[in-house]
Order: sequence, then structure tokens, then C-alpha cells
Amino acid sequence: MEFVYVVKRFDLFEMAFPHGFRRPWEVPLDDYLGRIRSRGFFVERRHAETDSTMKQIIPYCVILREGPAAAAPEIFTMRRKETGGESRLFNLHSIGVGGHINPVDGDADPLLVGLTREIEEEVIIDEPMRPEPLGVINDETQAVGSVHFGLVYGLRVEGDVRVRETEQLEGHWTPTATLTEMLSTDRDAFESWSALILDRVDDIS
Repeated sequence: MEFVYVVKRFDLFEMAFPHGFRRPWEVPLDDYLGRIRSRGFFVERRHAETDSTMKQIIPYCVILREGPAAAAPEIFTMRRKETGGESRLFNLHSIGVGGHINPVDGDADPLLVGLTREIEEEVIIDEPMRPEPLGVINDETQAVGSVHFGLVYGLRVEGDVRVRETEQLEGHWTPTATLTEMLSTDRDAFESWSALILDRVDDIS
């Protein structure tokens, strides 16, 4: 039985519902973080997945690279295989590493601890990690998005990144220009959050 960190919808939004990927100057990011930290609680995931009065809080990190190791700005792109993980995400391209916050992430700062844990579980990065907040993401247009709220972070690296769970994930660097072209020709090949972030890739790359 898994427990995940949630905030009541109206405790989080207070009647202002953002849509898509929003940068810190477009939404009250500090207010959201304050509400999440002060009003959040753990609940059984099975219940949270079907109760749209709650938002599951998901740290979601985009890994970027530019400079000597990259001929052009790149984003680490993954695809979830059918051998493990969330079935709704099978074979979809993703530019975000992230997941639920669990009780194991503690009380001091579960957002940052949960983000770091998720990154370390999914990929191998041989350099210090200093994620920076990029904004939030919310999508009420489909069932999965209606019960999740994303805190989007960016992690800029200079070297390589490798997938840790190779039996469940495959990953590689993709130029941002290529991702934009892929999105324009087959949007349904991407996770919805990844597509929404790529709509504004120039804002983060």
C-alpha cells in the first residue's frame, strides 16, 4: 500500500486554476509552495487517484545540457517500456524525471527530498545536482492531470546522464529543436506534461 502527498484542491488553488506550464512570474509560486508545505498530508494513493478534490504533488525535473558536451541545447529524453511502471505512460516520450512524494521523504523538506530521491532512482548523474525551480504545471483537461499538480524544476548538467532502471526505461539526449519538430508532428507521442513544457521550451533552454 503506497501513501502519497496531497493537498486539497481548494486549499492549493483558492479559486485560481492555472493551465499548462507556468513560469514563476506568471503564477504565485512561493504561495503555492507555502500552501503545499503547510496544508499537505499523506493519503493512500489508490484513493487519491480517483478523488479530484485532492491534488497529488509531483516534483518533475527537466535535465538540460549545453556547452562543450553538446553541439546544441539538449534535453534528456526518456521512454517508459512496457515492462514496468505506470501503464498509462507506456511508450510515451518524457522530458521529466519525477514522481510522488512518499512518507519516506520525511518532514523537513519533503518536496526537495522527494525530487532528489526520484532523480537518483531513475538516472545516474556523475556531478553535483542543483535543481532550480522553473514553475508549475497543471492540466485539468484529462483524468490523470485532474488529480496531479507538478512542481517543475530544471537541472543543468555538463556531462552525461544514464538511465538507471534500464529494464523499465530508455533514455538519450535530444536537441531541443528535434523535440519541437517531433511535437509538431506527433503530439500524442509525448506525456501530456512533457508536451506542455515543450510548448515553451524556449523559456527554459
